[in-house]
Amino acid sequence: MVMQYKVGLQNVGSYQVSGKPWAEGSIDATGATSVSFPEVTSWVQVTNNDNAILRVGFSANGVTDAGTNYLDLPSGTHGPFDIKVTELHLSGGAAGSTSVMAGLTYIPADSINNPNVSTASPYLNWSGSAGVG
Repeated sequence: MVMQYKVGLQNVGSYQVSGKPWAEGSIDATGATSVSFPEVTSWVQVTNNDNAILRVGFSANGVTDAGTNYLDLPSGTHGPFDIKVTELHLSGGAAGSTSVMAGLTYIPADSINNPNVSTASPYLNWSGSAGVG
């Protein structure tokens, strides 16, 4: 049997050589908004440049008022968090006061198709069906 290695969520090499820089600043998170990454992240860092608490989650459901699966970030820089995601959801920050920096792998975001962690097609991010949303 011949093993064929390729980039993917379970491929260690995809994370060992990861870290393509990615950044977005001046994000308006006064209402719920999302930040999408072109590839799966290896790590993410979030900066909240306002005194308001910034709510960060991994699905739109997670950062709603009814959601409970989010992280409250006070003013300052937080991370880096070693997480593999294709998007972050933000809510509650002041207009233009949020920045996100990430290290990207070479795993294309559209290659994620994992119904074990997401029940919503096309499975591009963790939907909340597995405790994140």
